[in-house]
Amino acid sequence: MASEKILNQKKEEVKKLAERMKEAKLILLTDYRGINVTDDTTLRKDLRNSNATYEVIKNNITRRALTECGIEGLEEKLEGPTAVVMSNEDYLEPSKVIYNFSKDNDFYQIKGGVIEGKVMTAEEIITLAKLPSRETLLSMLAGALLGNISKVAVALNEVKKQKEANGEKVAVAAEVASDAE
Repeated sequence: MASEKILNQKKEEVKKLAERMKEAKLILLTDYRGINVTDDTTLRKDLRNSNATYEVIKNNITRRALTECGIEGLEEKLEGPTAVVMSNEDYLEPSKVIYNFSKDNDFYQIKGGVIEGKVMTAEEIITLAKLPSRETLLSMLAGALLGNISKVAVALNEVKKQKEANGEKVAVAAEVASDAE
């Protein structure tokens, strides 16, 4: 049987991990079998760049920390070698990093995780990871809005040209504003 000192160390480790998990927006459980040191180092660097941590933690400690946080539904995912990815800031970028890495490494798999307190399956996490980034979505929205605005401007200009061709006087917004003063 383990000594009381070792048990206290493990309890403290579980407590610290549970506190970090409570603050995390993203907790991913991954199977890291079959990756070499070079790939692992690259993955850790990419995750650091997206403000996420990557740790290999014993399944029993992870299980107890999840239980302490009140997170249920991932117990069966804690089989075999498991790495834990956590992020307090963003859940999308680290998910993308892990998804892209798993595409290039057949053995590396997402087991499941928690996003903002909600337990998610690997398929749900992969679906989220396939979405464009926030910046890309905003630029797509801006482009769509600008396209519509320019179409309205062209249409109004054509109406102005037609009225001028018919000999009608066309009031321009600047002229109307100066007349109002």
